[in-house]
Amino acid sequence: MLELTMATVAEAEAGATAGMLMADAPSEPGAVLRVGRDKSVCRLSTPDDWLFVSRVHLEFLCGPEGTWQLTWLRGSQPDPSSEVRLTMREYVQPLAYGGTVPLPRGGSGEIIIQDRTAPRSVNVGFYHEV
Repeated sequence: MLELTMATVAEAEAGATAGMLMADAPSEPGAVLRVGRDKSVCRLSTPDDWLFVSRVHLEFLCGPEGTWQLTWLRGSQPDPSSEVRLTMREYVQPLAYGGTVPLPRGGSGEIIIQDRTAPRSVNVGFYHEV
């Protein structure tokens, strides 16, 4: 099972955990969890006016072996207005626009979508329960 928690953080709310959203999915091939502004396809959705987040920004997909991968989906613009990075303990990895990275089996960490124009972010914690 992959468990996600999401918090949207603006500068004035730094450190606050109110409004945290949660979603999970079994580690079965083809299972998908999405993060973005489009509430019709995203299990975790951000405020509609946070345009630095695409309609469907992140996709977590479970592969044939029960392992998960994270993809930063390309939006309608050629250049993103955000940065995405994956953190696991001391390890920090920037994610390329349109890039995919495997998540560690049984691991946990955080994906941060950082607005390039304002002090706000979307923080998505993950935990892969084996």
